[in-house]
Amino acid sequence: MGAVTGALALTAFAVPAVYAADEANGIATSPRWAPVTAAGGPSAFGAATAADGDLDVSFSGMKVNGGKPIVVGATKHRSVPVTYTLTHAADLDITDEDFANGPFLYLKSMPGSVLDEFDEPVQFGEEEATCAPTSSTTASCKASIELYPGESLVNSQATTWKVGGLAFQGDPLGGDLKETWQGKLGTSKVQRQSKLTGANASPEPVRKGSTITVTSKLTRADWNTNKFPAYGGQSVKLQFKKKGTSTYTDVKTVKSSSKGALKTTVKATVDGTYRFVFAGTSTTAAVTSAADAVDVK
Repeated sequence: MGAVTGALALTAFAVPAVYAADEANGIATSPRWAPVTAAGGPSAFGAATAADGDLDVSFSGMKVNGGKPIVVGATKHRSVPVTYTLTHAADLDITDEDFANGPFLYLKSMPGSVLDEFDEPVQFGEEEATCAPTSSTTASCKASIELYPGESLVNSQATTWKVGGLAFQGDPLGGDLKETWQGKLGTSKVQRQSKLTGANASPEPVRKGSTITVTSKLTRADWNTNKFPAYGGQSVKLQFKKKGTSTYTDVKTVKSSSKGALKTTVKATVDGTYRFVFAGTSTTAAVTSAADAVDVK
């Protein structure tokens, strides 16, 4: 998926539209399940907080990723589950093949129409939602939002996104497309994945009172390069769990080097296991290393 170039013909509703992104800015042009044209110039972004549009529908109870932060690695795309309630007019048949709806994430202002080229970052799913009617005017819906590091998602977008819902009906080629956008349905934090190599405590076994060296390495997903470079200058806790117990306790805090290296020493006292724990930041997810057991003689 690359940047949109040239003019894309308006796609009929029944045929999935082109989903593309500006790789420099992570700007999606449209959900795959929406009609789209890239020749219409700047989109009309709106600031609606309630359902705003031609269709008598609204979204509520929007839950993205079960309410947990969305953690995205360097290369693999994330399919993020979303659930919500769709409320609609009694005379609107949401099972019609020309009706579709789904969730999206946006940073600043939401788009004004699926027929416009989007000028700001928006994250959509690639398929419309599946909805099960719960009454004559409500339905329980499930969908997903797809995030592609390096394509629709870049490093500067590791932040808190706003949540919205989109519904539309009709034939854009026939000039009777109706659509409704609803924003401010909640927020969702999108974070870069971090990794810690397994803690390595040595020597093993070790004499009581001797010095143990514990090492690891901290890296972080770079969405711009699709790599996991070193994450330096970060505070990481070394923790210890005594053999026969189930609780880790903090031993000390270690700073990662410019190459992401973690290295510190402790005195051997009793058998147990060591691990490193990175608490994360607003842009980067927390992570805990695999533990390493030490046999003290």
